Amino acid sequence: MAEEGPGALDDNGPVPVSDPDPTLAELSAVRPGLTGAYQRARPRARAEILARLLGALDREPLPAGTPTVRYPAAAAQPFAAVTPGLTAHVGTTAITDPAELAGALGWPQPFRAEIANSVANLALAYADPAPPGPAPLLSGTPPLADLEQLVTDGHPLHPCCRTRTGMSAGEVLRYAPEHRPTLRLHRLAVPRQRWHGAGPPVLLAHPWQAERLLAAHPWLTPAGLSAPVRPLMSLRTLDAGSEHIKTAVDVQMTSAVRTVSPAAVHNGPRLSVLLRRLTADLPLDVLAETHAGAVIVDGAPSRHLAHLRRAAPVLRPGEVVLPLAALAAADPYDNRPVLLHAAPDPYAWWQALTGLLVPALLTVLQRGVALEAHGQNTLVVLDRRRHPVRLVYRDFGGVRVSPARLRAAGHEVPPLHGDLVSDDPQVLRTKVAAAALGTVAGQLIAVLTRAGADPGKLWGVLAQQLTATGTADVRALLSRPLPVKATTAMRLATDPLSDVWAQLDNPMAAS
Repeated sequence: MAEEGPGALDDNGPVPVSDPDPTLAELSAVRPGLTGAYQRARPRARAEILARLLGALDREPLPAGTPTVRYPAAAAQPFAAVTPGLTAHVGTTAITDPAELAGALGWPQPFRAEIANSVANLALAYADPAPPGPAPLLSGTPPLADLEQLVTDGHPLHPCCRTRTGMSAGEVLRYAPEHRPTLRLHRLAVPRQRWHGAGPPVLLAHPWQAERLLAAHPWLTPAGLSAPVRPLMSLRTLDAGSEHIKTAVDVQMTSAVRTVSPAAVHNGPRLSVLLRRLTADLPLDVLAETHAGAVIVDGAPSRHLAHLRRAAPVLRPGEVVLPLAALAAADPYDNRPVLLHAAPDPYAWWQALTGLLVPALLTVLQRGVALEAHGQNTLVVLDRRRHPVRLVYRDFGGVRVSPARLRAAGHEVPPLHGDLVSDDPQVLRTKVAAAALGTVAGQLIAVLTRAGADPGKLWGVLAQQLTATGTADVRALLSRPLPVKATTAMRLATDPLSDVWAQLDNPMAAS
């Protein structure tokens, strides 16, 4: 139950005494100079994660019998801006710690531990920010990794946005993108008969993973290290300059342990060919997965010993590319969102961005593929004026492929493994709408609204772009509620990887 009223987000209720914090204890040993900043950052991190959890209570299909919780209504809105001290009440108990709230709701201890870990790692990110520069980042031509590593908060709706179960605090500091590391991949030679996939039989292993692989698989032979690489928004995907390398890391990050499945090894090159064909006439560059390989263990490719090699974006002089999620991140220059430095006229800039995004997504959908265009795997290229000129799409694990639509558009259906194939129009539309409309558009409109723009006008621009495509999916996208992933309900479900959706009011429904 939400509480209405002015000042609700500024509730500075009592802060409960938490259990001993293993991150703080470890910092005292590995980075003692960071302990003070970490302790000061914890109330902010608790508020951010608590707001995501309150959002789940507000809109998600959670387990029956969940006790009544009272909280500020505004804090539960998607992409809410909250302040330290945000408080929920269960009965007469005031709670500011989201892990304590999960316990009060009777949710399982593993989920409570994930929430606590998310708070700790988010506080660690806040405690170790990028140093301020002499000017806004977009006044220069920063490399992609610099911009990706600005995203300290992770998924904007997921309370486990910074969960990294299995990594110590020292390892998070050493490997997580928000701490701006440079590292080297381990090259592990694989016996030829144990190699599955394209390229020479050499596994590119993340250093965290390599330490564990060599002990478990002594027939892997160290074959040197890669040149220096930098993690992108995804900790296990590394920028190697001309290519990006996706590695397996047996750590739970947000909702899943981040391995590379045999289906991904099989599908990546095939989907690359298909998507490049479907987008050849669109302002959308698809980053092809050029090579993929896995080690065969017990007769089958192992998801724990695999990698994907993906093309890097190609830019013209003066251009900058960044993920859509990075537009909402704080620029170290002044802590204002990067988007505000790119968009002095929010309406013209939004018109330009949506004029690229909407026609591309709906055209590809009509041709047979629903792209999961969320803020991490969809990037925008900005010209010298920092005006959107084209999009970049990477990572095909979340797409859905419609054989019927592909054939109607004159394209062959590639042989795909896994659960990517569906002709259900609702499944296809939901995949597009949840990522691009409910999450990306919702977050960026929230950023512009807090800076003074009219959200109704911004949603109206988006509705006009949808209508202008004239595709068969437009009416449903405009008239039905906007889906977003019910991330907490999924974590609490028996199968946490099966999609569960929550529904938001659609601001475009009256357009």
